[in-house]
Amino acid sequence: MFLVTLAALSLAGPGAAPPRQAPLDDATIVAIFAQANTYDIETGTLGSQKGSTKEVKSVGASLVRDHKSVLQQATDLAKKLGVTPTPPKENPFAAMHAKAMAELKAKSGKAFDAAFLDNEIAYHQAVLDAVSKTILPAIQNAELKAFVEKIGPAFQAHLDMCKATKTQLKV
Repeated sequence: MFLVTLAALSLAGPGAAPPRQAPLDDATIVAIFAQANTYDIETGTLGSQKGSTKEVKSVGASLVRDHKSVLQQATDLAKKLGVTPTPPKENPFAAMHAKAMAELKAKSGKAFDAAFLDNEIAYHQAVLDAVSKTILPAIQNAELKAFVEKIGPAFQAHLDMCKATKTQLKV
């Protein structure tokens, strides 16, 4: 839902009206957080396998490693807090992720590298925007909020890594 709204707005363009959605609760936030990390594990795996350069393969492997770690930490925290992840009823972001995966799978070589890095740059920016504008203000549990605040710099580091790799490879 948090990524859904922001991703939909970024696709619709500036000035687009946000879709109406139910208020977020911690259980939904945990579920969305898990989905967001799972999606990036999937695209990172693809990057580590299909990248045409060692740099792109390394970026993909780094995303997989880091997002698996964050996903495990989030799962452990949810168990500790007794929060059962409750996915949102509607998740158009799942369709956008499936589309991105299909498009990435259809590419190879430099075209794959460029599309992969562009996708990761847009994805991590959407996550950072969603966290700051939607997620953090909605979190009720202080420990969950502290966790999300703690991992924010890792998402920024991924964004920076992808941008630097794109510049380095000139793709």
